[in-house]
Amino acid sequence: MHTVSELLREKGSQVWTISPDATVYEALQLMAAKNIGSLVVVEEGNITGMFTERDYARKVVLQGRSSKTTAVSELMTTDVLYVNPNDTIENCMAIMTSKRLRHLPVMDGDKLVGVVSIGDIVKVIISEREFTIRELERYITGGHSSVS
Repeated sequence: MHTVSELLREKGSQVWTISPDATVYEALQLMAAKNIGSLVVVEEGNITGMFTERDYARKVVLQGRSSKTTAVSELMTTDVLYVNPNDTIENCMAIMTSKRLRHLPVMDGDKLVGVVSIGDIVKVIISEREFTIRELERYITGGHSSVS
């Protein structure tokens, strides 16, 4: 797997979204139910932000807010970076590392087609490295490669 498109084919392209008017509590309930760490904030079909566990951890209790009365729009990140299906896994890793992000929406033109997480990216990179190691071990020991 070298592209985001290949990764989404493997993991699936389910995207969970929430309205900017929803409460933080509602966002947390959805994230817990789906076992995810972020939601894409969408209004009238357009991405307006990202809401993450980190937003909650740093911007609710520490600032004396209540999750049941605070709107997602008050805490979400509005400067959303995204990738497209043709982007490489390495490019995603570079963006996530340099910008300290854990989730990237995937846009195909103006359509939201998935979200990739840092966990997804690391899993792919580890898998690629393990494959390379196995092939090198086969080469060194005189075994036959599975690649023709």
